[in-house]
Order: sequence, then structure tokens, then C-alpha cells
Amino acid sequence: MAQVQEKLYKAYLGGKWVETENTIHVTNPATGEVFAQVAAVNRDHVKTALETAQAALPAWRAMTAKDRGALLHRVADQVNRRADEIAHIITLENGKPLAQSRGEVAMTEDHLRWFAEEGKRAYGRMIPHQVQGKRNFTVKTPIGVVGAISPWNFPLVLAVRKAAPALAAGCPVILKPSSQTPLCAIAFAECVETAGIPGGVFQLVIGKAQMIAEEFLTNPICRKISFTGSTEVGRELIRGAADAIKPLSLELGGLAPLLVFEDCDLDQAVRETLIAKFRNTGQSCIAANRIYVQRSIHDAFLDRFVAGVQKLKTASGLEPGVDVGPVINRPALDSALRQIDDAVRHGGNVLCGGKRIAGSGGYFLEPTVIDGAARAALCMQEETFAPVAPIATFETEEEAIELANNSEYGLSAYAMTRDVARMFRLAERIEAGTLGVNDGAPTTTQSPFGGMKQSGWGRELGSEGLDAFLETKHVSIGGV
Repeated sequence: MAQVQEKLYKAYLGGKWVETENTIHVTNPATGEVFAQVAAVNRDHVKTALETAQAALPAWRAMTAKDRGALLHRVADQVNRRADEIAHIITLENGKPLAQSRGEVAMTEDHLRWFAEEGKRAYGRMIPHQVQGKRNFTVKTPIGVVGAISPWNFPLVLAVRKAAPALAAGCPVILKPSSQTPLCAIAFAECVETAGIPGGVFQLVIGKAQMIAEEFLTNPICRKISFTGSTEVGRELIRGAADAIKPLSLELGGLAPLLVFEDCDLDQAVRETLIAKFRNTGQSCIAANRIYVQRSIHDAFLDRFVAGVQKLKTASGLEPGVDVGPVINRPALDSALRQIDDAVRHGGNVLCGGKRIAGSGGYFLEPTVIDGAARAALCMQEETFAPVAPIATFETEEEAIELANNSEYGLSAYAMTRDVARMFRLAERIEAGTLGVNDGAPTTTQSPFGGMKQSGWGRELGSEGLDAFLETKHVSIGGV
């Protein structure tokens, strides 16, 4: 795929590129224009893909972890070779600044290489026996065929965050990317094909999410589903998995609090808050959604933060020096504008931004700061997924912790402080799967990622990311 152009991209099924009866249009959020079409699968395609994956399972499972890892390294080599092209694709279909798309491709490569090596460390253990003549130990075995469902906001890296560990563990994968951003997944499938991974081991199904999920849920061949997306859809998957008691990994919504304490390095706090809030145009499940500043430094922080926000360049992600791109579509833009209006009705004060940027045909919103955001405002209660930063104040550490934990979500949280004792107290008491202390971008391949409460089940990345696709089997041997 030398370049993205308005043409039909095929489905990748059973190691072949297949045309289908229906297609999906892909829109550039910077222009609002359709620029590509993708073959959409039907339920029979998904059923056949599962059967093909099941047929491929014995040979892939029997392959040594070292050999599977070597193939994953080859996929990573292909991703690296095509890095600029794939980054361009991500920006076209997602809208994020090109520099951030390049960062996403780099982290994708890192995920592949990490799990290529981690697959060799799927250790069992010897267990001290309690009965003479017996020996006990455990082994780790692949869970089986995996259905992976990934979102549009980090369309490549969140797909590979599922596919790489599953493949390393010995599980064939059927990936369902977002229909809004399928082209980078197609490019990834091309990398997989070129690297020599057998056709039934990795397949790509693009189409109606509910239909594909229903086949994953009801077909006994699919032994596990890994999903990243909204909490609402996560609940539906839980209901659907109940009859078959099908294992799920769920990375769901977030409402991340960011706490700025009076002892922080103010310049660092502003810098990291800008990253935590506006990276990926604020369209991140771990984006700082609620910013709480200790009252004694409120004015000083706000002056520097607003100045930093006003310097952010908002434009098409393909333009040089862009910090903030468009949101993904018109409903996302309308939702953000509705939250801004609601915040003002609740007494909030818009210090900068607050309006749509007209003229391009795209879905651009001015980076926005709202001071005095009330607890009842939508922007403090709902995931924003836009470049909107609501600010409120707190007096004490105890109050800050109460505010941070006052949510049904618990995916990530942030704190800006130089007090080491406070860092430990927050680490123990903040209800979130990840806590970034003086760090606006805390996610790393080697560390576990996932949520508490209604932000999900299980962990991705790190050694936990591999365990998610392994069964632990106890073996007892008598007559020893």
C-alpha cells in the first residue's frame, strides 16, 4: 500500500485479501470528506474466520515461543520500515497531529518487540508437595482463539496491545478495528502477511460492531474477547458473555482526575498537565478530564496554564508544528460544545477557546479552559474526549483524594507534587489503575495498564498482558 487513496481496501481473511458485497466509507476528520472505502464483512465471514483460526491453532500453539517471537520481531521490522507511511495513514483517518501518529507507530513497534521476548517467559512453577510420592507443578497454555475489538482513538497501538501478547502466547487472533479508522489495521495486516505469520493466525474483520461481537460471544470457537471502548458497550459484552461464561478483558471509560498540589514544580506541573489533557486532541481514555488545583496556587497555575493552551496550534494533523487536530466526527464536536455550554450554565468561566473553528469543513474545536467548573457540570461527570480542560479548586490533600475518587471510573489519575510521602499516600489511596506523578504520559509497554471500578477488567501490557491470554494448569504426578 504505497499511499492511501480513494479506493477499495479488501478484508484479510485466511491469509487472503477478499472483496465483500458491502463497503464502509472512511472520512478524514480534518476535512469531513470521504477518502477511502473498506470491504465490510458479514456474519458468515466472521464465522469462517473463527473456523480458520481454530484450524491454525494447533500448529501455532505447538510452535516454540522463541519462533513465535522471531515472527513478531519480523512484523515489528515491517512496521518500522513503513513507519512514516503508517503514521500518515493514522493522521488521515484519525486526525491526530503527525508527530503523535509517529509516536503511536513507535510504541506499536515497542509492543511487538516486548511481547516477542516476553512470550519466552510464560513460566509455570514447581509447587512443594504435601503428599509423599506426588509432585505438583503448573504450566501455562494458550487460552485459544481470541477476538480483539479495538477503538478509533489510538487505532493502531491499542489493536496491537491485544494482538501482540495473544500471538506471543500462542493464540490466533481475529482483530475487529473501528470502522472509523480501519486503514492502519489494514497496513498492519500487510506487515503481518509480509513477515510470514500464517494466514489463519491473524485475520482482520471490519464491519458492524454489534454483529461481529455477537459472533465472538456466541461462537464457542472464540475462547476470549479483549475489548477497548466505552463502559456502556463493555456492559453489553458482559451480558452477552454470561451464558457461555466467556472470559473478557475490558479497558473501558475513564474520568481521570489531575491534582495539582501547592508544593509542585509549577512549570513542570503546567507542562505535564498540557500533555495529559491535550495529547491526542484530548481523545484518550486516560486524558485528564477533571483538573483540581490547590487554592493557594490556583491563580499562578491558571495564568501559566492558559498561556500554554493559547500557544497550542490547532489545524490539520498533516501541517507542521500542529499540537491539536480535529475531533473524530461531528457528534464528538457537538458533545464537546454541549459540555462547554453546560459548564457555563453551572457557573464556569471560559478563559480561552470554547468555540468551533469554522472554515475547513473539519471538526475543529478551540482548545478550551473552563475555570470554576462545578461538580454537577457534565464535563466533571462525563468523559469529554475533546480538548476541553475544566478547572476546580481544593483546600487539603484529604479533599483532593475525595474529589479524585468521587467517580464510578478508575482508569488513570495524575498528581503534581514534590512531597515524597504524599506520593506514597496517593499511590495507596487513589482509586485508579495508573497514577502518573509529575508524569502526563505514564503508559509504558513493560508496565500493566487497566482500570478499577467501571473502567474495566484485567490488565494489558507488562507481564500481566501476556497472562491475559494464558491458562494456568495444575499438574499432579503420582508414583514419584
